[in-house]
Amino acid sequence: MLKNISSILKYRKQFISLLVGVPSYEKYVEHMKSHHPDKPIKSRKEFFCEAQEARFNAKGGKVSRCC
Repeated sequence: MLKNISSILKYRKQFISLLVGVPSYEKYVEHMKSHHPDKPIKSRKEFFCEAQEARFNAKGGKVSRCC
């Protein structure tokens, strides 16, 4: 039981980020290091701002939602 709880807690941040539509910064950094080592890595704040901009202003400023 304790092992299951610790497993759930380990992935809670990732789950919540995906739930609200924010990609993982850690995955971004991992990808950049392995596939684009010559390019600079954005700060966490820059990454978050760009993700928010792409999500909410992608359709000319119209908020896209499911309902």
